[in-house]
Amino acid sequence: MALTPSIPEALRWLCQATSDLQAAHNDIQHCCTNWVLFKVHQALEKALMAAVLCCGEAFEGSGGLMGLAQWLEEKEPELRGLVLDLQWLCSCGMDGKATQYPNYHPFPMTPSEAFTSVDEEEVLKQAQKVLGTLTDHVGRK
Repeated sequence: MALTPSIPEALRWLCQATSDLQAAHNDIQHCCTNWVLFKVHQALEKALMAAVLCCGEAFEGSGGLMGLAQWLEEKEPELRGLVLDLQWLCSCGMDGKATQYPNYHPFPMTPSEAFTSVDEEEVLKQAQKVLGTLTDHVGRK
């Protein structure tokens, strides 16, 4: 289904992004860091898409979080820094695949065992910062 760029559609995506980030917060300290990281990934993917939707033009670029962030930084100078923030989160393990699928890890490790050294609170703090930046951006449109 093709998305029509508009502020109401962007707000709908932001609403779901906020819900996803709250779900990540609910998983903190429950021995499921991979799920925290996955839900953060989902939240920021939706928040980035919300920012794209309020730009009024079709997204053209490589997909994924980094592709969306790079495109937004080019189109919206006030969003510079998004790529750096997302790179930091990715370095902590935020990913849509490695957090869910065993084949992204050496045998016999599973995603639920792979992210034991991640500071979930710091990840959520950084994710909240990015979500706030994108929410403010959409609010100014």
